Amino acid sequence: MSAQPDDQLMALIDRIAQRDEAALKALYDLTSSKLYGLSMRVIGKAEWAEDALQETFLQIWRSAGDYRASLSPPMAWLGLIVRSRSLDYLRRRSAERTHLTDEIDDVMSDTMEGDSPNPMDTTLASQQAWALHQCLGKLENRQREVVSLAYLRDLSHSELAEQLSLPLGTVKTWIRRGLDQLRTCMARFA
Repeated sequence: MSAQPDDQLMALIDRIAQRDEAALKALYDLTSSKLYGLSMRVIGKAEWAEDALQETFLQIWRSAGDYRASLSPPMAWLGLIVRSRSLDYLRRRSAERTHLTDEIDDVMSDTMEGDSPNPMDTTLASQQAWALHQCLGKLENRQREVVSLAYLRDLSHSELAEQLSLPLGTVKTWIRRGLDQLRTCMARFA
């Protein structure tokens, strides 16, 4: 049952790579709500998340030919693109606002701290996202799929076991080993 949605998404991405606009619309209809939610988590502002989502689908249109199912499940690939576009959007917005707020920042920096991410935080997050993508690519296909589903779709171990028709112990072991490998790999980028 879990292979069917991925197969459908992979087929749409293949059609998009061949410049099929109807496939892009179908992919948007299937995935935009989840991708928008992910963008909202990164950006935190609705209209900016909408802009980042639009940039995401432009990027998907341009890079669909680069997608390799052997490297990541389609939702993981789409999730990395939306995170990257969202972080890029935050960086651009921060740069645009910098010249407008320099004077105010000088006066208020000692008395108020903002909750918005600063450019250094967003740059670090972008570097970490790239490193995570590299490390995910080093996991075995099934292990990468289980880890990606667990964290990108926020599924519990038992939900994963049911969805993938695997024993619960196998799912737990794959996630634990996958996270151990990711921790080791990510430590090299720290």
